[in-house]
Amino acid sequence: MTATEIERLERIADRAWPAAERASLGGWILNAASGFSGRLNACWPLGPAPGGMAAAIEAVEAWYGARGLRPVFKPAGPCPDLEAALTARGYRPRTPILMMTAMIGEATAPVRVTLSDDADAAFEAVFLGSQADPLDAAERIGAFRRVSPPRLFARIDVDGAPAAIGGSAVEGDWVGIFGMRTLASYRRRGLARDIVAALLAGGWRDGARRAYLQVEAPNAPAIALYEGFGFSRAFAYSYWDRAAA
Repeated sequence: MTATEIERLERIADRAWPAAERASLGGWILNAASGFSGRLNACWPLGPAPGGMAAAIEAVEAWYGARGLRPVFKPAGPCPDLEAALTARGYRPRTPILMMTAMIGEATAPVRVTLSDDADAAFEAVFLGSQADPLDAAERIGAFRRVSPPRLFARIDVDGAPAAIGGSAVEGDWVGIFGMRTLASYRRRGLARDIVAALLAGGWRDGARRAYLQVEAPNAPAIALYEGFGFSRAFAYSYWDRAAA
């Protein structure tokens, strides 16, 4: 992907997973919530540093400090000198992430998948049951509720109990997939594969022709699942903070 394409997709991905509080500093996006999810609690530096690199970093640090949050940066866009400047200030990278993209085609959602435009109580039950920290889960559930339509929430029940979930949001010709979770006792049954298939089918129905998702780079099983749908690496990024030093 070119720098321009990366910036465009990053802005789409940011809008698809909205933080509780959002601000801008020139072309840089400032997101804040409760301090758990990386995307919801990081500066997305998309574009040149406003006012110069040092001044921009200091302004970001002040903004997060005023909210009781540690400053976190998510360099993925066209800001080539940022990582060197962050390193000089004691920041280090953590949590390597892959942005994966795919072309999609018309398809039918698997029959065992229940689809809704709301994240209902059953959807939330799977998410809460798959997160170790309930405060972390609550922050992300808040983001689900803020997702703008067209959006879709998929769930599979096994023997009447919710077992696997995933969500998506469409903007233009892109559908983004997020919130993929399967309860531990139901894994290795192909549930996640059917969730992805249903979300891609819904994205096509809502006008998308391309799809994106973000996955932690060490998560080989998830990457293999997505590659089975034609996803491939578009670019990579890491979160940078001083806690990683």
